[in-house]
Amino acid sequence: MSLLDQLPEVRGKLRANISLAPYTWLRVGGSAEALFMPKDEADLAHFLSSTPDYIPVQVLGVASNTLVRDGGVKGVVVRLGPSFGQVNVEGLKITAGAAALDKTVAKAAAKAGVAGLEFYAGVPGTIGGALRMNAGCYGAETKDRLVSVVALDRTGRRQVMDLAEMDYSYRHCGAPKDLIFTQAIFEGTSDAPTDILARMDEITAKRESSQPIREKTGGSTFKNPDPEQSGGRGAWKVIDDAGCRGLRVGGAQMSEQHCNFMINADDATAADLEALGEAVRAKVLETQGVDLHWEVRRIGEPA
Repeated sequence: MSLLDQLPEVRGKLRANISLAPYTWLRVGGSAEALFMPKDEADLAHFLSSTPDYIPVQVLGVASNTLVRDGGVKGVVVRLGPSFGQVNVEGLKITAGAAALDKTVAKAAAKAGVAGLEFYAGVPGTIGGALRMNAGCYGAETKDRLVSVVALDRTGRRQVMDLAEMDYSYRHCGAPKDLIFTQAIFEGTSDAPTDILARMDEITAKRESSQPIREKTGGSTFKNPDPEQSGGRGAWKVIDDAGCRGLRVGGAQMSEQHCNFMINADDATAADLEALGEAVRAKVLETQGVDLHWEVRRIGEPA
């Protein structure tokens, strides 16, 4: 019996053996055994409640910070579509679907005169991914403005969780791994739209001047290390000090522009990229005594 034969009927799109590489910023990786794009939250809840427990299910956003391994992903990959991308502003509160791009949320807030979410202009990806990793940049992060989230668990049960239940720390969310976030509410402060947009422009300019955003990349590869261990140096600095700027493995390279960014420089495989990351970790530990931890999420099976 095929995997699709074991799955419930849905109103959205459910297809077998779909290559995931085109959906990722790194443009690498194998296929999803099945790819499900739910019509709406009710469709997703029905799917989760009716899918046997033995079939793995995991969500994939725009994969701006995800490496899909070459052997692909077993079970079902869920990708949220347009119905999960709505953004609404009421007073100082912004309600955003999990598929909304971070930058879209920042722009909607700015247009309404709601400050505090400008940092999302510098975070590639979707709100769902930002919730899962407490995404942030330039001194601000998701937990600073989050009020509550809506999520579905593996049984399809709908949950509303407040900020404390997300158990956030630096680039980490302690909420159960099987939750699929569908919506979030943020709260900002009042300010003039022109001033908010000016700050967003500064963030965008800083990002464009310092990061290889025109390349096939996955954002920051490693989290900033423990400052006591690194002497206060960020991930890029210990990587640079270890001599890994521009390091290559196959078609994968640590960016010359920002050495905490891996890039698919020359038809890299996912194996090339993961091997490069592990080579950098080993070199940094050997020469700098610093243990780096992946920020890029790695999913799927080796080739």
